[in-house]
Amino acid sequence: MTSPVRTPGHVAAPGLGGVGESAPRPDGTLKVAGEFAYASDLWMDGMLWGATLRSPHPRALITSIDIGPALAMPGVRAVLTHEDVPGRKMFGIDHTEDQPVLAIDQVRHEGEPVALVAADHPETARRAMEKIAVGYAVLEPITDPRAVIADPEGLKVQDLGGITRHQPVRVGDVAAARSEADVVVSGEYEVGIQDQAFLGPESGLAVPAEDGGIDLYVSTQWIHNDLKQIAPCLGLAEDQIHMSLAGVGGAFGGREDLSMQIHAGMLALHTGRPVKMSYNRYESFFGHVHRHPAQMRYEYGATSDGRLLYADVDIVLDGGAYTSSTKNVTGNAASLGVGPYEIPNISIDAYGVYTNNPPCGAMRGFGAVQACFAYESMMDRLGAACGIGPIEIRRRNAVSQGSKLATGQVIDSPAPLAGMLARLEAMPMPAPLDPSDLRNLPGGVSQTTRGEGVVRGVGYGVGIKNICFSEGFDDYSTARVRLEVIGGEATVLVHTAAAEVGQGLVTVQAQIARTELGVQRVTIAPADDRAGDAGSSSASRQSYMTGGAVKAACEAVRAELLALAARHFGRATSTDLTTDLTTTGGKIVSRSDGVLGTIEDVLGDAAIEETREYHHRPTTALDPVTGQGTSHTQLALCVHRAVVDVDVDLGLVKVVELAAVQDVGKIINRTGVEGQIHGGSAQGLGLAVMEEIVVSDGLVRNPSFTDYLIPTILDMPPMRLDILENPDPAAPYGLRGAGEPPTLSSTPAIVAAIRDATGRPLPRIPVRPEHIVG
Repeated sequence: MTSPVRTPGHVAAPGLGGVGESAPRPDGTLKVAGEFAYASDLWMDGMLWGATLRSPHPRALITSIDIGPALAMPGVRAVLTHEDVPGRKMFGIDHTEDQPVLAIDQVRHEGEPVALVAADHPETARRAMEKIAVGYAVLEPITDPRAVIADPEGLKVQDLGGITRHQPVRVGDVAAARSEADVVVSGEYEVGIQDQAFLGPESGLAVPAEDGGIDLYVSTQWIHNDLKQIAPCLGLAEDQIHMSLAGVGGAFGGREDLSMQIHAGMLALHTGRPVKMSYNRYESFFGHVHRHPAQMRYEYGATSDGRLLYADVDIVLDGGAYTSSTKNVTGNAASLGVGPYEIPNISIDAYGVYTNNPPCGAMRGFGAVQACFAYESMMDRLGAACGIGPIEIRRRNAVSQGSKLATGQVIDSPAPLAGMLARLEAMPMPAPLDPSDLRNLPGGVSQTTRGEGVVRGVGYGVGIKNICFSEGFDDYSTARVRLEVIGGEATVLVHTAAAEVGQGLVTVQAQIARTELGVQRVTIAPADDRAGDAGSSSASRQSYMTGGAVKAACEAVRAELLALAARHFGRATSTDLTTDLTTTGGKIVSRSDGVLGTIEDVLGDAAIEETREYHHRPTTALDPVTGQGTSHTQLALCVHRAVVDVDVDLGLVKVVELAAVQDVGKIINRTGVEGQIHGGSAQGLGLAVMEEIVVSDGLVRNPSFTDYLIPTILDMPPMRLDILENPDPAAPYGLRGAGEPPTLSSTPAIVAAIRDATGRPLPRIPVRPEHIVG
């Protein structure tokens, strides 16, 4: 068979940067030029096209399925239902296998997969789907998560019950503190469903192997976790499946769960031919999980000078029909539910709930985004009640080194929140925009205003996000590094299973290899399951975890290289090589005698290869009653200031500027870090003023980029960045994950600025024009 088109290995440009430099991305030019091979570009001679029939109902019993008319169509090679699943019929990402490969006796959400088709042409496959006759007995969908909490046994969506997880957090005595408070403020807040809105739809290619197994080329965030779910469902051993990462067009959490992987594998095994599946944009909205919508109630009590005494919090997250990541998202929301503030008395109840709404799971920010909108809104409300400005109210309650989170976890790495707030406050404000240029006005070139009714507002937001996986998960990554001479030049090959999803990981791996081995020519091998598990490209963890694994493997290679060099150059083997010999610029250098020779001299025809696992420090699960525990590996802070212009008559908003201060521990690649802060802020802006999957009675009303709006370059304002480096002593190079924190703090800062301009309470996001003028 002809090999499929797939993402090649990445050859890092020579001499262009180690750790701390802005090394260019080897995939950047290809992507800008439109030459990068994404999963949707995969092709193989003789392949079939797969398609999925999905339920039009959010809740219904399946009374019959007739596939005969579809099978009779010319060009149709297979039509499969749950009866054709060769192995286990259920799967799930988070150790809860509650999601059917194909619906068995009922459907629990709109868009649930019911049947599969393989045909010679994609249009034939789609027409065949329309010929499948499915009988449904439609039931009333369960869509109110608070009603489920009130009656979890009566309103079951799953046999597990109505509640996925209830995580309390208890500190001190809230009732006693309430009686001592001088100022009490409360609020109810709501967050709509946000979509990851990655631009590359779910796609992949399944190719039958000669040994009865299968080769899968898929866009995913976690190769090995996919493998663990796919193999039992296909009735294969894991070593019968070979998985390679195809080009990924963005992820943001939406590719942690499976989409087409098992389906394409079923069709390929059934037909004996390669099968490609690629969702269109409409189907993509049903093919992946989304950010959990949230309903939250907060009450804060404080002294008259604004010192927090207690927090009483209720957080409800709607997980939709299946578990996915809801348990862990709920744990995150609980542990970070009151943010980076010192509060001596805390009561938090966080719930993850099953409904017949769209399934929700991982998305950038992972439960911390929803809580951040609420607790930052509360800080503004408390400051106003105490007559204290938004910066000062946060400064008076800010955590610092040695402070405890709500879970009792001690902040044991630098967390200079008060200093970060001061730096943000010192940033200059943007000048008024020229109203003669329509692009500077709310509504832009639609000419809705000439500047009348436009009011400027300023707002602030603070966010704290955990980095890496939490609650006792043994999070690790594996890297294999090989050093050899190719074409007369020392060359490093780095091989991991870590998914490059657009975050720049291939660049970081090459920078680490250059730094540790002093070799400029570095190649990053294609990510596949032939390397050990690298974990998920999520939780801002890959630079930390896979970076740590690459660093450890490089250190092992360097130690062996220097031992060879000691023998080659006649150095005593008892010499402490770590203090005498090193590598730099492709040369072996003695600190006492200078350059001894080249790496090529030492290696000759030999090669050095080492594999290492990197594990972060252990964490613990949250206590199911008190919520206490050291549940997080690392914590990261970002603070935002937003400046907006609002047409208060029309309810239109223009974000004029975003300013951010973020502590990243150590800058590995400044351009990459800046891009992460810009990108996270853009998604926060989208959630603040435009992005929402609108669901009514369990039905999605806007599954397209026509009606689901995301920020464009015209919506994203200029940004001022102040990036701090306070190294974390427990992390490789002292780095701190950077991708998620700006997504938290940008949203409440923008909404606070709109409140400042309008005087409206704005308890729900995204903020719509009717919320401003209604």
